[in-house]
Amino acid sequence: MSMDINLPVVHAEVTAVFARYEEALVTNQIDVLDELFWPSPHTVRYGVGENLHGIEAIRAFRIARPSVGLARTLANTVITTYGRDFATAMTEFQRDGSPRTGRQSQTWVRFPEGWRVVAAHVSLLGA
Repeated sequence: MSMDINLPVVHAEVTAVFARYEEALVTNQIDVLDELFWPSPHTVRYGVGENLHGIEAIRAFRIARPSVGLARTLANTVITTYGRDFATAMTEFQRDGSPRTGRQSQTWVRFPEGWRVVAAHVSLLGA
């Protein structure tokens, strides 16, 4: 079986939804962040200091986290699509005023309602 990697139209869709997610993240648009995660108990987000299993835990984290100091600069972003309905997005980031480099990975799946994150991981490298 052959797999279509980075079909231009699919890659453009995921790139756009990734950019929408990033904008929502740094401007603390909780409703958009919530929309872009799959609303399922199977959704997982591992963060710097938390392991979140299920959309309810992810929602609670988003609501409780501070809404300041969210600005960041991305680097080395790699978005790869596999077929028409599955993609990964990997990026490095630097928060304003922090010497630490962060890493973020997302697994995206196309559902009838659109692209949604089904798994995510955020970590920081040592200072």
